[in-house]
Amino acid sequence: MSAEYELNQPRARSFWLHLLLAGFSLYFFLCAINVMGAGLKAIGKETSWLADAIAQGDNPLVALMASVLVTSVVQSSSFTTSLIITLVAAGELSAGTAVFAVMGANIGTSITSLIVSLGTMRIKRQFRRAYATALMHAIPNVLTVLLLFPLEWATSTTSADGFRGGILTRTARWITTMLDLGAGEKFYNPIKAITQPVVTGIKDAANWLSGENATAAGTIVAVVGLVILFLALIGLVKNLKDALLQRLEGLFTVLIFRNDFLAWLSGIGSTVAVQSSSVTTSLMVPIAGAGAVKLRRVFPFMLGCNIGTTVTGVIAATANPTAGAVIVAISHVLFNFTDNAIWYPLRIVPIRLAKWYSSLAARRRRYAFIFLATVFLVVPTVALVISELLFFSD
Repeated sequence: MSAEYELNQPRARSFWLHLLLAGFSLYFFLCAINVMGAGLKAIGKETSWLADAIAQGDNPLVALMASVLVTSVVQSSSFTTSLIITLVAAGELSAGTAVFAVMGANIGTSITSLIVSLGTMRIKRQFRRAYATALMHAIPNVLTVLLLFPLEWATSTTSADGFRGGILTRTARWITTMLDLGAGEKFYNPIKAITQPVVTGIKDAANWLSGENATAAGTIVAVVGLVILFLALIGLVKNLKDALLQRLEGLFTVLIFRNDFLAWLSGIGSTVAVQSSSVTTSLMVPIAGAGAVKLRRVFPFMLGCNIGTTVTGVIAATANPTAGAVIVAISHVLFNFTDNAIWYPLRIVPIRLAKWYSSLAARRRRYAFIFLATVFLVVPTVALVISELLFFSD
């Protein structure tokens, strides 16, 4: 008995040590996401390119692709949708065009989890699972936009009072007339609160190093955040695998991921709690990559995250309670519920696509970078250039 006790002691110490290190890694992982966002937002605010990019004209394709680029850079659909709603409330962007920009934000936010999955490239099997997890967030968003964007554009009409919008926008407008939404209050964000000291410290150091040059300081903060992200991810994945895998398997299987409905609710609840689908989906990447969650349970969780992220837009709209702002916020909710309604029954399509492409990327890693570059840089840039040439040549 004593021999067995002595044998288990090192295992227990090892478990608690890895648990502590995983906790530190998780904390700095969360810090890294907020640090990167703070840096990139500072750059955008200083140069005003964010608002200019999204509010450029009333062309739906421009709004969609500009929003993909903006959200890819700031890695936060909550930030982009809040910005879009603010522009609508200020009268700088029509509600009908803003809905297309919200669609682009849904695509752009997928980039964070894809970047996070690249940190697992050293181990082929782990990378395949992690990358498939990230793709389960990206692929449904892209497919839904491919379905709803042309439908919304094709059904866009102008009503007698001058309001222009497609079927999604008009449905949101009808719902808006049925609701009485007053000014709302911001939810307490625990993730932002606990990471704020690190974010503030890095921003202060960057300001000192840059001589108070806002653009340079933002660049430094963004780069530091990226470095912290990858270092924290390595530590998080290693300690999850070494110490927590068996325990996490039991926890997720028995409780959170026991069935699809609980996984879906967990996605909604966790995203509402932290007000960032980038955080919740990115956290799932190393966990699923380590094998603690089955990939078929990851999918409903990702769909739930898409629902949860709409709360920030609703808060932004109720804080700026113009009819247009509320219409855009409700359109965002309708878009993501439609996304869920389409792809959960047809989940075999995005799940198989994700598994197929992740297997391809695991064998030839360049395909992981090709997907990133194509979806988040090449296609939006080419589409914007074509739109400029065709619609704004005058």
